[in-house]
Formats: sequence, structure tokens, C-alpha cells
Amino acid sequence: MKFVDYYKILGINKTASDKDIKKAYRKLARKYHPDLNPNNKEAEKKFKQINEANEVLSNPENRKKYDKYGKDWQHGEAFEKAKQQQSYSGAGRSYSEQDFSDFFESMFGGARSYSKQSSRQFKGQDFNAELHLNLTDVYKTHKQVLTVNGTNIRLTIPAGITHGQIIKIKGKGGQGVNGGPNGDLYIKFNINNNTKFKRDGDNLYTSIDLDLYSAILGDRITIDTFNGKVKLKIAPETTNGTKVKLKGKGFPVYKKEGVFGDLIITYTIKIPTNLNNKEKELFKELKKIRSNE
Repeated sequence: MKFVDYYKILGINKTASDKDIKKAYRKLARKYHPDLNPNNKEAEKKFKQINEANEVLSNPENRKKYDKYGKDWQHGEAFEKAKQQQSYSGAGRSYSEQDFSDFFESMFGGARSYSKQSSRQFKGQDFNAELHLNLTDVYKTHKQVLTVNGTNIRLTIPAGITHGQIIKIKGKGGQGVNGGPNGDLYIKFNINNNTKFKRDGDNLYTSIDLDLYSAILGDRITIDTFNGKVKLKIAPETTNGTKVKLKGKGFPVYKKEGVFGDLIITYTIKIPTNLNNKEKELFKELKKIRSNE
């Protein structure tokens, strides 16, 4: 059987560390993966050789046997036992590397030492995709069809998903090797805020301008929330920067049907401008009243 140099296959030397082996394997596996080299028999063959080499060299015990017995490393223990038996029978002698090969050829008929490994199953490549949506798109659960590598995938997008969140769709990645499982699809969500509301987790934030008179005397106003309008009572003598919370009027909580965060409103008092003479006189009168108290 022809000797296979696993170190040469991975492009490393015999003094390579475990870290070096792992790094070399990952680099070559990505390069020759069948998903990246469709219908390329040579790349498929190379990919199997790379996995075979890694399977041996990444295992300290297997690597030790390989370094000692070469292509016959899998049968090293059998050779040691046979050598011991001959030694016990008085036929003591020194053994060379050629003796290893002769012994294995006679015992195993030159069978390929790693045939099982060459047919080992491997998981397919994982795919990564990015989906761009508006904030209004993820307020309600909805379905969407994505096209990934020419395949249409029907996806249910839960309400409340966040910007930068990644979800995994099992088995929608690359095809497995030798009947192995398919890889997975990882989707990263890029959410654009196309509203006047600021989102922080499940809560929404907005500011509302109040005229001076409504702030001083109190009022009832109608405001916009994310999913409609509501009437709001303004308390008399509301000061600038006052915050109020509308419970349950925020954003839906991810994968919790019917549960919502809160809407936090900040009041901004607008000072009237372009006053006419009568308005100025009234403010002067009000100032006098306040000064005499």
C-alpha cells in the first residue's frame, strides 16, 4: 500500500503543534469544501484527504502511532503483539520499517488502512445571510420568502425581533458530504427605524410638544402611538421634560404573544413667539400679579 504523507497533505511539518494542525485543516477545508467547488471531483478528493489527515493528526494517540508505523499505523498494536510472541518463543530480532510493511501486507492483504475514514459523513457548509427590514415590518409576525443560493425558503419572522439578532434555520445550509447532514442557515437582521419612535429593547420613546397654555392650564390631546391614536390628559402645571408612561403601548416582546413594552413620552414646552400687543400686555399683567404675591 502506498504511503500517504498526512503532514504534506496539510502543508505542515512533523513538529507542528495541535494549534498548527487545526489552523491548517480549517484553511484547507474551506478551500476545498464541495459546496464551494460543485462538480469538481479533484476538489472532492482533496477534501476527503484533508479530513483523513486531520482525523489522524489531531488525535494525539493516532498521531503517535502514525509517526511510528506510517501507513500501517492502525495495525501497530497487532504488530507489537506479534513481535512479543516471537520474542517469547526465542526468535528475538530487531525490526525495521520494512518488517512493519511485510507483516501488515501478509496479515491484512494490503487493504487500504483508511477506507472507512474516506467514506465518513460530514456536515454541509453553514450559510450566512442578512435580511434588511423596517421597524414597522417587525411589529407583527409575518411570513417572507428568502432566496438563498437559488433556493426559496419560506420564513416566519416573529414580532419583536431586534436589530442585529441572528436566528438559525436548521438544515437549510449546504448539502452534507457522503450522506452527512446539511449545514444550517444563519440569518442576521438589519432593522431600519423608519418611525419617529426610538426603540430600546421592548420600550418605545417619543417626545411631544406642548404649548405653554396647555402645560399651565392642563388639556386633553390626541397623540400617535405605534399602532394608532390615543387620547391623553395633560395635568395642569406640567413642567418641561415631564415624562409619562403608557403601559403596554410599546413594542411587542419577542416570542411572547400579546405582551408589549411601554411607550415613554417626554413633554417639551414650547414658548410662544411673535406675540401681539394684547398678548404682551396680558403677560405683563400676569408678571405683576406673580410679583405681588
